[in-house]
Amino acid sequence: MTSELDIFVGNTTLIDEDMYRLWLDGYLVTNAVALRVRSGILEQMGSTAAVLQSDTMDRYRTFHMLERLLHAPPKLLHQLIFQILPSRQALLIERYYAFDEAFVREVLGKKLSKGTKKDLDDISTITGITLKSCRRQFDNFKRVFKVVEEMRGSLVDNIQQHFLLSDQLARDYAAIVFFANNRFETGKKKLQYLSFGDFAFSAELMIQNWTLGAVDSQMDDMHMDLDKEFLQDLKELKLLVADKDLLDLHKSLVCTALWGKLGVFSEMKANFKNLSRGLVNVATKLTHNKDVRDLFRRAVLPKSVFSVCPLPRWLPTPGPLGPLHGHPPWLPPAPLS
Repeated sequence: MTSELDIFVGNTTLIDEDMYRLWLDGYLVTNAVALRVRSGILEQMGSTAAVLQSDTMDRYRTFHMLERLLHAPPKLLHQLIFQILPSRQALLIERYYAFDEAFVREVLGKKLSKGTKKDLDDISTITGITLKSCRRQFDNFKRVFKVVEEMRGSLVDNIQQHFLLSDQLARDYAAIVFFANNRFETGKKKLQYLSFGDFAFSAELMIQNWTLGAVDSQMDDMHMDLDKEFLQDLKELKLLVADKDLLDLHKSLVCTALWGKLGVFSEMKANFKNLSRGLVNVATKLTHNKDVRDLFRRAVLPKSVFSVCPLPRWLPTPGPLGPLHGHPPWLPPAPLS
């Protein structure tokens, strides 16, 4: 009795994107097999359930072996065990460090410690994200934080250099690191309607204007720590509301800068005094750590103002939304309670 056996030998590691997604999402092999069966792959490939099970296990095994390299992405580029095309390497890294917005909103601003990690079971239940995926995302946040926390220079550049992430993803991680370092409160009920993108946008502007590195490029942790001297100087802003002439001058300068650039210009101009007073009240209390952590609870940053006219360091956040009639269109409606 004779039988024929076809054998193919190659040294290129093939990456199935759908399988990689299932593995990243935390599906067990049995769950992944069931999903693949439902997709109709057995009929498409003319295969059997046993072969599909074996194929799934083999691909998962490869991903597990690659994971240790993904913890330090430059190692993936220079290793010789897995022959993977550069474009596939970039895909593996980018998707491994991608995160779910629902998850990051639950941990944003919290200390990346064992205490927070103990809450991942509850976060998994709340968000519907598998516990395994929550752990991967949390460990990624913590890993990036640990690598860049003592580095000089741009947070984004350091993250890109050491983790090979795309520009946008590196910026998102810079925001996560910045919020974790300064422990900004983002979990209050009145802040739940704000997205991660809203906070990331704010973080980028604060890094560029409020940190040590915004003044002195030789400072350690330049884009991690807020400039205490700058926050102390904000107390002088009381003059803007205490002196009528200065208030009028301030209003004139701001209105001139924003003329024709702001959709809510008329509302801003009509309510300028109330807006200015609200800003000053927020700014003058940022010398205490608790008030810094509560910044977003007390003020919301209108993106439209910052984007069309980046404000100098001496002017604090341009928000609270309360005195405005309505709110900028980039924000969803604020909760009633």
